[in-house]
Amino acid sequence: MSKNIETHLQENRVFKPAKEFSKKARISSMKQYEELYEESIKKPRTFWAREAKELAWRKKWTSVLDWKPPYAKWFVGGKLNVTESCLDRHLETHRANKAAIIWEGEPGEIRTLTFRQLHREVCRFANVLLNNGVKPKDRVLIYMPMVPEAAIAMLACARIGAIHSVVFGGFSADSIADRLEDCGAKLVITADGGYRRGKIVPLKASVDEALDKYEGQVETVIVYQRTGEDVAMKRGRDKFWKEEMAKADKTHEPKAFDSEHPLFILYTSGSTGKPKGILHTSGGYLLGAYSTCKYIFDMRDEDVYWCTADVGWITGHTYIVYGPLANGVTQVMYEGAPNHPDFGRFWEMVERHRVSIFYTAPTAIRAFIKAGDHFPEQHDLSSLRLLGTVGEPINPEAWMWYHLKIGGGRCPIVDTWWQTETGAIMISPLPGATPTRPGTATRPFFGVDAAILDEEGNECGPNEGGKLVIRKPWPSMTRTIWGDKRRFRKTYWSDYEGLYTAGDGAFRGPRGNFWIVGRLDDVLNVSGHRLGTAEVESALVEHQTVAEAAVVGRPHEIKGQGVIAFVTLKEGVLPNAELNQELRNHVAQIIGAIARPDEIHFAPALPKTRSGKIMRRLLKELVTKGEVSGNVTTLEDLGVIEHLQESLANAKSQ
Repeated sequence: MSKNIETHLQENRVFKPAKEFSKKARISSMKQYEELYEESIKKPRTFWAREAKELAWRKKWTSVLDWKPPYAKWFVGGKLNVTESCLDRHLETHRANKAAIIWEGEPGEIRTLTFRQLHREVCRFANVLLNNGVKPKDRVLIYMPMVPEAAIAMLACARIGAIHSVVFGGFSADSIADRLEDCGAKLVITADGGYRRGKIVPLKASVDEALDKYEGQVETVIVYQRTGEDVAMKRGRDKFWKEEMAKADKTHEPKAFDSEHPLFILYTSGSTGKPKGILHTSGGYLLGAYSTCKYIFDMRDEDVYWCTADVGWITGHTYIVYGPLANGVTQVMYEGAPNHPDFGRFWEMVERHRVSIFYTAPTAIRAFIKAGDHFPEQHDLSSLRLLGTVGEPINPEAWMWYHLKIGGGRCPIVDTWWQTETGAIMISPLPGATPTRPGTATRPFFGVDAAILDEEGNECGPNEGGKLVIRKPWPSMTRTIWGDKRRFRKTYWSDYEGLYTAGDGAFRGPRGNFWIVGRLDDVLNVSGHRLGTAEVESALVEHQTVAEAAVVGRPHEIKGQGVIAFVTLKEGVLPNAELNQELRNHVAQIIGAIARPDEIHFAPALPKTRSGKIMRRLLKELVTKGEVSGNVTTLEDLGVIEHLQESLANAKSQ
């Protein structure tokens, strides 16, 4: 039994839902959950057809599911426009003049958009896209700060059937160019800049640099003026958002698209250097976003909901743009950092906007703990009724702090496990029904047939670690990797015939709860975001001084995992502190600041087998334990390990 599992098994604190919460919740008991869950697994077509009726369809489907592993089609023959479920249908109800988005900029500005106003802006920008020649299935790359216009751009693409591909505003020009190259975008939407920790992030400059490297043809760049800074504008290509909107009609009649019409491509790191373009389609994805919001966040009309993610990640797609709007709730959107001007910012905003549902990452929670209890204690958090965590497993003590200091001991916590590829939450407590334990995501959501298997494909017993798999299709599952079906099959469907492999290790406790214990492949979870070690290694080797590089993760008290790099320099190049810093900055420039290594260790050689394969397993042991305990009989040169041990020990003592 691994030490990780052993630690989790010592966790015996249980928190049952409060009776008052359960009384009002959509799912109010484990009996109700188990009955619905059984139906969703044994009669998925019946279950999902009933749920799907709550969305706005133009034409009903002829069959709920067509499944030919690994390819699924949901609501075959059905037609809809995703934005009608998110916007249009609310205009005929009391929600029309209700706040859809309450936005707060990092400098302090506040804007509110009602559902009617948001609908009008989306219609107008849909016309902007049409006026600029965008057609259904054209790709549009979005590189924006966290402003309402980012969501407006996404929804406008969906409204006209274009495929949006959002790139996180912290990624570099090279990362933008790679994604442009892969998806073949014809139009880019960006801003002059955005605010982060009191500074302006120059987004348009990064887009210009990326377009200089991109060999394809971007016909138009639309620039939203957020900061008012002067930016270079290329005649004939670059246009200001404000000017384009002024020329566009404010009404737009949406067309209906097939349920399987592609909605967006979102890139995620893998165990090879090239990011994967995860493709999601319309009907099934929207249903996953809608139903998980409805049941897991127990969303209701009077809620003020706040997900602190960025729209550049899948959490922002599903739990800022599509899910909450389809449920018609008011949500808070924030542009900046959680610690600007200090670590009281989030709690000040919860108090100011009377937030009732709060969804954030364990990374942020650990940073809040370190900053001190006095920050939340200065604010009235009594409006909160439900808390959530996302991005990585939460350690039990962080869970307890969140429960007591933020939730006042009264708010259920939904600890959610899911991925870019799954589209929506897969394993989570239901707040009115599930007894929670700190550190476990508890039970699968409806329709999710999750299991833990050993290498031979046998189901693991209680407390036995193995690979987390999903045995049946679910509506919001990714349909493929954009332009690479072979990679799609190999990455997710090759470990066990017909089963989706998540890439995470897990075990089930004696009460049936799922405990996620981390990645099994060469993918790090840094601040809740996936980062392929191969990507960082490729960036390092691109530097003129580097001959070879290997990257591994090490536990980090705030970020979850830190990035540790081992580098062999080219002949004649001497290691020094300046080069160390230069290489760290080089990685940040190639990929983005999130990938900047926490440490770089220079070594005359890396530990390799006699056949020349780098033994990253030994590097992982060195950075976590300071020594190697595993089998080293295949190692070519034992002296390499001794040198690295010495280097790590010296770094620790400095």
